[in-house]
Amino acid sequence: MKVTFLGTGTSQGVPFIGCGCAVCTSHNPKDNRLRSSVWIQTPEASIVIDSGPDFRYQMLRAKVHKLDAIVFTHGHKDHIAGLDDVRAYNYHDNKAMEVYATAATQEGLKREFYYIFSDHTYPGIPKVNLHTINSNDVININGLKITPIRVLHYKLEVLGFRINDFTYITDANYIAPEEMDKIKGSKTFVVNALRHEPHISHYTMQEAIEIVRQTGAETAYFTHISHQLGLHDEVNSMLPDGMFLAYDGLTLHL
Repeated sequence: MKVTFLGTGTSQGVPFIGCGCAVCTSHNPKDNRLRSSVWIQTPEASIVIDSGPDFRYQMLRAKVHKLDAIVFTHGHKDHIAGLDDVRAYNYHDNKAMEVYATAATQEGLKREFYYIFSDHTYPGIPKVNLHTINSNDVININGLKITPIRVLHYKLEVLGFRINDFTYITDANYIAPEEMDKIKGSKTFVVNALRHEPHISHYTMQEAIEIVRQTGAETAYFTHISHQLGLHDEVNSMLPDGMFLAYDGLTLHL
């Protein structure tokens, strides 16, 4: 399995518009972060988790020529806003894009992209096939099995996903014990770490480190990072063994 981090930033990305802090003005490419998303390639399928506002550029930058499905964590704008650009894959493959989301996330998609789901469509709009998922059912995409993990983003239910020994969770600040059991045994674990200061709906860096320790994962990567966390190289150098800041373009071969 190959995992490519398409984006590792928070909802407003890094640089943050109008900000002159050391991170936002850094010349290190690892301090530039598009909205969070990953591309997963296996012999069975090529999938992307979330299609945020940067989806088009992320697909071009990573050269994603084949995409079988998009799997959504939740319906916030920074995770769904790029869905319209699946039109390119509709054109090249001459078929609808397979989209996997909870019923609540589908409501958000239908509000944001009402024209896709209208009874009166017009030529050229995106074509998608919606598949309803929940935290109790294993997803099967062309034989690739994905286990959803229910987490909370303040009071909003968000799904993380486990594929084989890899688990990806973003936008979380609580994982129930029974959901944590789904993560344990993962060799590679990705989780959000927004900043050092407490936040109402995201793990802080220290909280994320403690969650990693609870899972027992051999290797961990932190994502959904804001400019408030600090410079990539400085923060990365202070992390415990086996834990790393993810960055845009990072590729894992698992």
